[in-house]
Amino acid sequence: MRGMDDKTGALFSYVDLEARVRKDHPLRTIRLLVNEALARLEGAFAALYSGLGRPSIPPERLLRAMLLQACYSIRSERQLMERLEFDLLFRWFVGLGVDDPVWDHSTFSKNRDRLLAGNVAAGFLSAVLAQPRVKRLLSTEHFSVDGTLIEAWASMKSFKPKADPSDSDAPPPPSGGRNADADFRGEKRTNETHASTTDPDARLYRKGPGMEARLAFLGHALMENRSGLLVDACLTAANGHAERIAALAMIETRADRPRAITLGADRGYDAEDFVNELRSMNVRPHVAQNAARRGGSAIDGRTTRHKGYAASLRIRKRIEEGFGWMKSVAGLDRPMLRGRERVGWAFTFAAAAYNLVRLPKLLVEATS
Repeated sequence: MRGMDDKTGALFSYVDLEARVRKDHPLRTIRLLVNEALARLEGAFAALYSGLGRPSIPPERLLRAMLLQACYSIRSERQLMERLEFDLLFRWFVGLGVDDPVWDHSTFSKNRDRLLAGNVAAGFLSAVLAQPRVKRLLSTEHFSVDGTLIEAWASMKSFKPKADPSDSDAPPPPSGGRNADADFRGEKRTNETHASTTDPDARLYRKGPGMEARLAFLGHALMENRSGLLVDACLTAANGHAERIAALAMIETRADRPRAITLGADRGYDAEDFVNELRSMNVRPHVAQNAARRGGSAIDGRTTRHKGYAASLRIRKRIEEGFGWMKSVAGLDRPMLRGRERVGWAFTFAAAAYNLVRLPKLLVEATS
């Protein structure tokens, strides 16, 4: 018998969001990990809010929504709120009921500085990794480090001389909302003489010979080699020494142990001062040799003769998978944020999201 296409709605609807999500959905495991991590941050959240006034949007719900934004490649908070309005899976993950109203997208902008002041992103990354069943997956002896270029949300036209007169002396822009045309031919622009008026923290940086210079930051990540999870992340100004300085800062806290640990890195880290500093911290520098380096490679037979050296060079490339996911999926190729602190917060939070995406499969493999 053919069914009728009736359009009359029911007076009541009883929707159980828990029953709508299939039992083997990856978000179920991710939600359990996220809830446990957020419970560990309860004290940090309490210190960020006043005891008086109207109740705010719970920070736990804001962070869950931001995780969905990263995992599902949603471009903006406005689109995230539109998706949260009709998507039952999103409502279940965030913690909203079917009839609960969705907050305004401007709530993220108002609370971003509060979460930034509490260093919530780094705390969330640590809280995820500190859970017992996750901690068993991590290596405490073998690590890899690398850096990646994060393009700033600033136009090259905003890179102007620091002693440039105010914009009131400049000609008005043409009609139609376009910026005024600019000709940079013959003009030498450096970070010492110029700065971006849009994002003063951004620096002009060239990733390699023959490549164009861009306004950017440098993101750094430390990966453990057993499961390929990111255990630390930070963002610095773009310069030629930032990668090695950030690597020393991230590995120093993990080198305080009687047994030596290893640190794998590409040939960009093959510098004598960097290698000597690692050895003084009881860290074996498993750094790829740079044959073109003036004076020869700082890595000699003391390191290359071990079988673990070749293994570290092979495994260290997996850190690029994390950078690729953070840029292509989580939107960190050019985040729509300004300022090193805000971009750094988003970079660290994206590193935690990358770990959460990989953990469901890793946990299943560990128990099988």
